Amino acid sequence: EGREDLQVNQLETQVWIKPDIQKTDVDFSEILNAIQEIAKDVNVFFDELEGVNSPSKDDDSLLHHGNLTSTSDDASRLEVVGEEVPDKNKANGLYFRDGKCRIDYILVYRKSNPQTEKREVFERNIRAEGLQMEKESSLTNSDIMFVKLHAPWEVLGKYAELMNVRMPFRRKIYYLHRRYKFMNRIEKQISRFRGWLPRKPMKLDKETLPDLEENDCYTAPFSQQRIHHFIIHNKDTFFNNATRSRIVHHILQRVKYEEGKNKIGLNRLLSNGSYEAAFPLHEGSYRSKNSIKTHGAENHRHLLYECWASWGVWYKYQPLDLVRRYFGEKIGLYFAWLGWYTGMLFPAAFIGLFVFLYGVTTLNHCQVSKEVCQATDIIMCPICDKYCPFMRLSDSCVYAKVTHLFDNGATVFFAVFMAVWATVFLEFWKRRRAVIAYDWDLIDWEEEEEEIRPQFEAKYSKKERMNPISGKPEPYQAFADKCSRLIVSASGIFFMICVVIAAVFGIVIYRVVTVSTFAAFKWALIRNNSQVATTGTAVCINFCIIMLLNVLYEKVALFLTNLEQPRTESEWENSFTLKMFLFQFVNLNSSTFYIAFFLGRFTGHPGAYLRLINRWRLEECHPSGCLIDLCMQMGIIMVLKQTWNNFMELGYPLIQNWWTRRKLRQEYGTQRKASFPQWEKDYNLQPMNAYGLFDEYLEMILQFGFTTIFVAAFPLAPLLALLNNIIEIRLDAYKFVTQWRRPLASRAKDIGIWYGILEGIGILSVITNAFVIAVTSDFIPRLVYAYKYGPCAGQGEAGQKCMVGYVNASLSVFLVSDFENRSEPTSNGSEFSGSPLKYCRYRDYRDPPHSPVPYGYTLQFWHVLAARLAFIIVFEHLVFCIKHLISYLIPDLPKDLRDRMRREKYLIQEMMYEAELERLQKERKERKKNGKSYHNEWP
Repeated sequence: EGREDLQVNQLETQVWIKPDIQKTDVDFSEILNAIQEIAKDVNVFFDELEGVNSPSKDDDSLLHHGNLTSTSDDASRLEVVGEEVPDKNKANGLYFRDGKCRIDYILVYRKSNPQTEKREVFERNIRAEGLQMEKESSLTNSDIMFVKLHAPWEVLGKYAELMNVRMPFRRKIYYLHRRYKFMNRIEKQISRFRGWLPRKPMKLDKETLPDLEENDCYTAPFSQQRIHHFIIHNKDTFFNNATRSRIVHHILQRVKYEEGKNKIGLNRLLSNGSYEAAFPLHEGSYRSKNSIKTHGAENHRHLLYECWASWGVWYKYQPLDLVRRYFGEKIGLYFAWLGWYTGMLFPAAFIGLFVFLYGVTTLNHCQVSKEVCQATDIIMCPICDKYCPFMRLSDSCVYAKVTHLFDNGATVFFAVFMAVWATVFLEFWKRRRAVIAYDWDLIDWEEEEEEIRPQFEAKYSKKERMNPISGKPEPYQAFADKCSRLIVSASGIFFMICVVIAAVFGIVIYRVVTVSTFAAFKWALIRNNSQVATTGTAVCINFCIIMLLNVLYEKVALFLTNLEQPRTESEWENSFTLKMFLFQFVNLNSSTFYIAFFLGRFTGHPGAYLRLINRWRLEECHPSGCLIDLCMQMGIIMVLKQTWNNFMELGYPLIQNWWTRRKLRQEYGTQRKASFPQWEKDYNLQPMNAYGLFDEYLEMILQFGFTTIFVAAFPLAPLLALLNNIIEIRLDAYKFVTQWRRPLASRAKDIGIWYGILEGIGILSVITNAFVIAVTSDFIPRLVYAYKYGPCAGQGEAGQKCMVGYVNASLSVFLVSDFENRSEPTSNGSEFSGSPLKYCRYRDYRDPPHSPVPYGYTLQFWHVLAARLAFIIVFEHLVFCIKHLISYLIPDLPKDLRDRMRREKYLIQEMMYEAELERLQKERKERKKNGKSYHNEWP
């Protein structure tokens, strides 16, 4: 009673294992009161204490409490429920004609299809496996036939055991260590303070929506021999609909349709056109006339729509357990990752907004922008040949102020923060994934041995070797053939990257040509802002080229992946994913890399400009720097790309489904259309795209790259990503629930190859941000000036007062008479001072024209260059050290989860042992009672 770490191990054994308590109805509140009197320091928490000794609610019991009974066989259930349930089941289109057998899977084919013999053999073998079948003709097209499949209890139990499907057998019990009185007082004060706050507005309301209560049970692989261990309230609902569909799909993938060792599986019949479609059914309509708060959810689809896909719950957490129960673990993990990524964007967006607001508040105190705005006597050289005029430096006052909003003293801190943020995001996602894998029984799950792709079998059927796992002969691809195909594929990838570079080169030529055209434009607005107009139009044209090339890249990636002949579907998916990501990443970021690291770096100087093909003069940066061009590029591309993606994700299927509904309404009327069975409605929805979740992941990974790689130049990128993702979650949820056919519930332990891609982007972001700060921004030149050449040189200070004279020191002098003939402007600059200009200024660190080495680099140039290289090295090493330290300090598995797993493993062993002991003792007593002899076996 005096121990601090007193736990409730004895209580757990009594409540869960002791046979006497399990046999009788016990008032558990009295047990708890008695235990608290004996051991007052114990703090025990139960989840749904009144249901501890009652069977667990199965899948449909969460929705229709009145239709369930506690019987164990179908016959007795029907006696209690009566004839009303079959009639209701007939009407909702989810059951066979008898209203008893639930439809677990739908196959669709056309009568006019010539593959009749294969279908007949396939369907005959389906019946031989124990599946029940019923056919129905389409109400809208007599050529279309629906094959409805139902798996009886015996088939489900057999294959659930073969597939190691984990099912619940005991409710969990939670225990905590004793808390000190001081901590209890603090908790009371905190709870009293929380009473004045809203009741967790972001969490789903489980009081008004009781269907959201999830089972919290220990699970174990299903076994027919130990069926008495599992909580079976109703055999019809013991396996939920997603699990039933997965079991049926597993059977269909192993049924033969023709003589021959490789003539097997539904996928081959779908690929050769024998069947047109195959899908599990949605669980009814997602809309209801009655409110879900007063009448409850009609079905799980309706529940998901109301508490997940509806726009009214955009600020609430996702019901991930419901998503997993309806769509499976693979889709559930995607939405878990997307929600985690969106949540982690909140601190990044806040800090980015703070950096931007810091730039706004310090704008009037920035010495550099002040000097630019007051430099009415400094005349800048033309930025293009002939048609570009001389201009005052003060004309770029607005651009200097805008540049300060993004390039200020907080930029370096934000770049370091985002590099660390990327690591923290990935490390904590590993911990979050571990918790989800534990809650969803994925810790010990291993993927089954995958089937060989039919294309691989057809190509290499002549060569075989023994599979080391299954011990069966299988087609084999020679090493030389595999290497040659990989070389050809790599060459294709290199060629497509060259196409991207060519497209960027075309954009560069466009910028060079149009800047002169806009400078000679009739409209003064465009003429005075020729460089901004050039950048804006170039970005829009670049976006159109990006979208067009994406279509081409998909076809090329598909061709190259099929050329490689991957052995399994997962290998094919990983190869295709890597190619598509590489293509789209290069396509989306190539222009951004050009602006960040090449624009204005290799232009030469007035009188000796570098030219493309000895004709076009390379584009220069604006007098205020190149960072404003990079900000425009990132802002426009990011907004347009996300807007286009959201439209294509939701708008395209919406339009297609609307057009289908319109045709059906015109042909059959509104009332007839509403009476269509569920399989007809689902068939008219759009199928999930052929690449599964590829498009969803790719969109978010590319966004993650934009958010991290050039974030030093555009601190508002995390904020834009956050706003987009809040919409994206509900768009994807709406699409899955309302616009797509129900996808097959698949299992997965993690997000696959995408995690490695995220780690690669995190490493690349450190390098690019180091170069953006050192090369693109003016952070390093200002620092060198403040410590070496400014008024505070040698004093160790770098405030705004130390930046006096920086603008004049960063500009070099050029003699106008030294212009080349093809570069000489048409204006002589007499509009500024009344007489022709003799000198103009340009951004660079070069000697004046009358020095011993005209236009040679000054000492300040070499100091700035050395400082830039030193900053890159120090920044990268510092950030990489911090990243590795964080990775080392944050364990992949939370300590409390590790303890829970060990505790659960121990309790499961004890429970199984005690349950088996109880069963054997019952058998022994029955034998004694019946007077039968028995051997002296254990126990």
